[in-house]
Amino acid sequence: MQEAMINKAKQLLADGTVNRVIGWKRGEFAYDITPAVFESAEELDSEFVYDDFTSANVSKYLVKECKKEGRILAFLKPCDTYSFNQLIKEHRVVRENVYIVGIPGGPKLDAEKIKAKGITGILGVKNENYTLKIDTVYGEETMPFYEAILDKCASCKSKKHVVYDELIGEDGDVLDSNRFDMVEKLENMSAQERYDFWREQLSKCIRCNACRNVCPACTCEKCVFDNPNSGVENKAPADSFEENMFHIIRAFHVAGRCTDCGECSRVCPQNIPLHLLNRKFIKDINSLYGEYQAGEDTTSRAPLNDYNKDDCEASIVHERGVE
Repeated sequence: MQEAMINKAKQLLADGTVNRVIGWKRGEFAYDITPAVFESAEELDSEFVYDDFTSANVSKYLVKECKKEGRILAFLKPCDTYSFNQLIKEHRVVRENVYIVGIPGGPKLDAEKIKAKGITGILGVKNENYTLKIDTVYGEETMPFYEAILDKCASCKSKKHVVYDELIGEDGDVLDSNRFDMVEKLENMSAQERYDFWREQLSKCIRCNACRNVCPACTCEKCVFDNPNSGVENKAPADSFEENMFHIIRAFHVAGRCTDCGECSRVCPQNIPLHLLNRKFIKDINSLYGEYQAGEDTTSRAPLNDYNKDDCEASIVHERGVE
């Protein structure tokens, strides 16, 4: 797949369709893959990477990149295309300035799950018949592939691209996902148990803002948490209230707009399952207003941005399942 992507990028650069490419390159470690922009065939040959660790969603980078001179080629996995579509709907990207090549998605690997098995000094990883052959400075280790996949890939909602100019490989289908299983587990807890769960998780937060910075739904020109007059500008939480407030406000901010790409949890250095807050909102919106998937198209109005006479009333206790 990597070779096909590089060849396609070279072709589109050579014929003038695009003048740059957004993809991924390797960092200091084999599993340290980060988004990068390439402007030449030489850069593509020497640095471009697409492998089992290439999980980053590049859609948000296109908010700025699409405003630069010329057209940019973006390789988007199925889950990434939902984010890009939502950005189109919100007028945050210029569609005609981005040439999209759809590529197959995951499942992608989570290096932290490999390390959790006590495997360190990782030099390289190969997937052979769904068994990981892990080359380390201490010798070779093995583990089942599906024990190391990212949580967001374990509950993938779709293998289908919802926007593209051309595809490499075949398109997939929308999937029957188990992504709300953990949400239901939390719903079935007592109020105290849920409180204890989230206090334990959110107390780990170091306010690095990685979740906000990577989120395709967080594209405000000036974030409230960067506002010096807000009282909470980019600082570590002074108490448990501030600790909760940051994440709860962010969850409300993306409600109805979150495509459930899972990037917030993927980049969190404290491994907080932030996506569960967003999935709770998604699940409730589906229950209260009807099935809705953000980013599925660029024309429909989100339930929270629309009004119908049969909408549930926010001012009363709504008993779900009862007309």
